[in-house]
Amino acid sequence: MLSSKELMEKAGVSRATLNNYIGMGLIPKPIIKNPSSTDDKANDRARRLGYFPEEALDRLREINEMKKSGMRMATIIDALADDSPKAKAKKATASASVPDPEFSPTQGRGLQLTIDKLEHPAYLVNNKFEIEWSNVDSETEIFGQYSGLSSDIVDRNIFRLLFEGDQVTKAESREEILQFHLSIAKNRMSKAALLTANPTLDSDQFGELTSMYDGVTAIESRAMQDTEVNFAPRNEEPRRFRLYASFFREGIFFTYVPVDSEDQSILTLLSRRDLVIRDLLKSRKPYLTPMAVLVADLQDSVKICAELPPDEYFELINQIWGTMEPIFRQFYATHGKHVGDGMVYYFFPQPDCNYIFNAIQCAYEMKEAMKAISQEWRMKKNWTNELRLNTGLDEGQEWFGAYQTPTHLEFTVLGDTINRAARLSDFARNSSIWVTKNLIASMIGADREKITYGIRRDSADGEEILVPSTFGRLSNLIDLNDPRNLKLNDIGVLPVTEIIDMAE
Repeated sequence: MLSSKELMEKAGVSRATLNNYIGMGLIPKPIIKNPSSTDDKANDRARRLGYFPEEALDRLREINEMKKSGMRMATIIDALADDSPKAKAKKATASASVPDPEFSPTQGRGLQLTIDKLEHPAYLVNNKFEIEWSNVDSETEIFGQYSGLSSDIVDRNIFRLLFEGDQVTKAESREEILQFHLSIAKNRMSKAALLTANPTLDSDQFGELTSMYDGVTAIESRAMQDTEVNFAPRNEEPRRFRLYASFFREGIFFTYVPVDSEDQSILTLLSRRDLVIRDLLKSRKPYLTPMAVLVADLQDSVKICAELPPDEYFELINQIWGTMEPIFRQFYATHGKHVGDGMVYYFFPQPDCNYIFNAIQCAYEMKEAMKAISQEWRMKKNWTNELRLNTGLDEGQEWFGAYQTPTHLEFTVLGDTINRAARLSDFARNSSIWVTKNLIASMIGADREKITYGIRRDSADGEEILVPSTFGRLSNLIDLNDPRNLKLNDIGVLPVTEIIDMAE
């Protein structure tokens, strides 16, 4: 008997591939038992392992040979799967007890193809052409990154990886691969943005990238694009792939399918945005990225909730959310989780606009939009309440990922940036927008000149005056010993300022 680890190593297949073959009925399901004392130390620590008969290795080698000869998977299944009643019963049992938790039974012949079951190189890039998701095949066969890609998304720019990867550098179709990506990028990134995103390229690579960018025709259509490329070095036996690009709101999905094994199921999968994005979001690893965070809370929300009938309070909150949604989309914001009825949004680097300035503009537009909502509800309820949204902003480099269950997915950020933004939102009053000194310092000069910011101080005669372009530590702006302000102690020494106005 062979353990699953031994079987995968000897056959040269991944666990996902092994689970695929089990579900297809090509090899038997494993026998689960305690490891023997003769197993290796790693197996000694395991409580229970799956074991396969020796014949499973012969079957895997047979499948590999059939695939190399150009046979499609559906044909292999027809040739090898046992259709006897007894085997069908066994296959039904196997499909219900496959050890892979993400494996589920499917009706009809074979399995429904999913992203995590792809046996070809594939990756998803965002609008800055940074890789947000990739499978092992692309990391090794395309980029030559055998230990995996960097966790810092800035280091995962597709053009840097294509230029520096040995596999692409040696490929006969190297220029075609680069030009295909550039023709898609040209409609989304200016040349300046493209070059800025690739500072590690040498002068020759910069020159080639610039020349290629100028020479390609931008692909403006969002229909699926494809081209044929040869990954083998010149004068060697060809390794031809069909390179597909599929367009989604979340990014562009590239996949390389060997021309001798193209399957309609791949095209069906790529045409289903819901399936592709669901699978990508489920399997995407957290990554480190620059970002700005906006946290906004409705002032006196507890009081307003107490004064309104429940249906009207929900109506108000839904109106606020509905009004703000187009503003968030306009400034490329990503929704995060707020513990109450407030708002948390993340702003990430964009190809041709500044994400920090996007966050400030978004906060200011929200403030203006709330004035109209407040006026409408004063007339509707004949009350004196002023509806105010208090906002805190900060900027930093943090881990971005998702919490998920089988039925729910929730984006989140880990780190101090969101905590500081939330505390500033707690500190803000009367529709004010408060930001950290670090955020202002991170802005480019041209954007900084478009905003008026500063600290309101009391003059000698007791009048409030604005001291522009200044900052203040929170401990100098409020009494942190006041019980109402105790939760602000952790940012007491943080230099902050208020956004007062923005130029038209």
